[in-house]
Amino acid sequence: MEFLGTLADIILHLDKYLTLLTAQYGIWIYAILFIIIFAETGLVVMPFLPGDSLLFVAGAIAALGEMQLGLLLGLLSAAAVLGNMTNYQIGRYLGPGVFKRENARFLNPAALLKTRAFYARHGGKALIISRFLPLFRTFVPFVAGVGAMHYGRFFFFNLFGAISWVFTLCLAGYWFGNLAWVRENLSLLILGIILLSLLPALFAWILRLWRRRKACP
Repeated sequence: MEFLGTLADIILHLDKYLTLLTAQYGIWIYAILFIIIFAETGLVVMPFLPGDSLLFVAGAIAALGEMQLGLLLGLLSAAAVLGNMTNYQIGRYLGPGVFKRENARFLNPAALLKTRAFYARHGGKALIISRFLPLFRTFVPFVAGVGAMHYGRFFFFNLFGAISWVFTLCLAGYWFGNLAWVRENLSLLILGIILLSLLPALFAWILRLWRRRKACP
């Protein structure tokens, strides 16, 4: 519980922590941000790390002249691309072994075939949309690897999604992050970004429940 409380405090007051880290570590802040974005997108056990809010706040700090915007955009885009590539390879390596039990309820060969069919048809859209969804952006590339999505197709949508995600949020922070109203309510805005990014997943879950109840009166 103490860890969760500390993590929540860091996320909600990310501007203060990131400003302190920038002042303390100077140019090494780029490496710190690179590692965080890489881990959040590349390691399936790290979905709790800040992503959207981190990019927004980093952009706002860059607007103050504490970081170079071009370098920030390039390095964090690279981190997001490499993170997904790593996650894909982990899923590709683990997939066949995880889904080999015939009598398993979910992780069976039939489920693996369905996963592969899904990513053959919808993998590109899933990779792009999931970039803007916490938790999902960590798991989708892993499952794409499990489903053996064609690597050339994966790489294209991974690159497009990573650049879209990093540029959108960093530039939003750069252009709007230091407006007086935004600075005074940044904690609420960060919370809003998190909640807004979770809304599509919540809506999909509610819609799935509604369809199940409709199908089984």
